[in-house]
Amino acid sequence: MDEAIEALDGTHFELAERVRKVESRIAPPGGAAAPYYTGPSEDFSRPGRTWLPTMGETRFPVYDLVSTWYHEGVPGHHLQLAQWAHVADSLSRYQASIGIVSANAEGWALYAERLMDELGFLPDAERRLGYLDAQMMRACRVIVDIGMHLELDIPADSPFHPGERWTPALAQEFFGNHSGRPADFVESELTRYLSMPGQAIGYKLGERAWLLGRENARAAHGDSFDLKSWHMAALSQGPLGLDDLVDELSKL
Repeated sequence: MDEAIEALDGTHFELAERVRKVESRIAPPGGAAAPYYTGPSEDFSRPGRTWLPTMGETRFPVYDLVSTWYHEGVPGHHLQLAQWAHVADSLSRYQASIGIVSANAEGWALYAERLMDELGFLPDAERRLGYLDAQMMRACRVIVDIGMHLELDIPADSPFHPGERWTPALAQEFFGNHSGRPADFVESELTRYLSMPGQAIGYKLGERAWLLGRENARAAHGDSFDLKSWHMAALSQGPLGLDDLVDELSKL
């Protein structure tokens, strides 16, 4: 993350000094398998932190973690949530603290992963493979989230259990077959999807909103479009629902 901050600050973002500080920590045992982020305190006396659950492992492949930390840290969750705290005087306290919209925040984090690929920060096959595996995982969980909660039948022409109704057991098998993640990670993630309907879908819907807003703004400004200015204005507006998000991003 330190490398990403040095490379991005002043080029694609303009970061306040207190936003530049972010820590990486090992997650305490007993939680979910997926890495996560916690934002800074209002006065930044506690910095933003990314957390890595080890799940008993002691070796971690770089290809898997690089894109993940672009998502959780910089330019992902940390830049958005820390920027909200930084500009809290121009937001309501609700907006700057607990007023998060999941699809907005997760959409930004997916946008951040894609942005780093666009900017050439995944220069070798291994790192880009990790990014693409994460994209495939997100596509899989949209399918299983919708299928399980709506109790849909798998299409009759599918090579995977055609005509059967989605169940957690089938979702675990499907997810395991189409993801490079270990079995305990898959099981933990399915527990999350079952307990938070629609959350997995919000990632991709949010990413689409961020990309659409950027393209609308780029089309409106033409050659004068400045990505750094757009990023900072976008990250300073606080949490918005997706319809309002696209409208506001398009105007920046």
